[in-house]
Amino acid sequence: MTPAIRLLESTGTDHRVLTYDHDPATDSYGQEAVDSLGLDPKLVFKTLLATVDTDETVVAIVPVGQMLHLKSLAKAAGAKKAAMADPADAQRLTGYVVGGISPLGQRRRLRTFLDVASRGLDEMLVSAGRRGVEIVLKPDDLAALLDASFHPLAAPERDATVDR
Repeated sequence: MTPAIRLLESTGTDHRVLTYDHDPATDSYGQEAVDSLGLDPKLVFKTLLATVDTDETVVAIVPVGQMLHLKSLAKAAGAKKAAMADPADAQRLTGYVVGGISPLGQRRRLRTFLDVASRGLDEMLVSAGRRGVEIVLKPDDLAALLDASFHPLAAPERDATVDR
């Protein structure tokens, strides 16, 4: 059981856990979850860490099929610029490995922003903190647990910003 699942259970938050066999050769962890579980990609979200020019590391949760728009994240965080966090820093701050970073149960609580695409969904999926394990829960429950806010974070197709 991961810290994310323990948090959900300790708070009594309604959720489900889905598992699949992770392929270590995959290069897109979120897409692997979509394909392995036969899910609509609009329901599966990835957890990304970025640093903003105010010297803060923040969390962005965006649909797996879309790219994070760093300017939009910076604006949401009240900063001028944002850049993807170094993977080693992301692992150190969260306690999770890249490809299995959950927004829940992180070692250090970081300010979190959810893409507005999650707002109208009945449920969404995020990593449970281990590759091959996903959590299904309501977007509003996730936002409440993280004290997160909803913002447009996905990049327009013509202005995609590379992320991990």
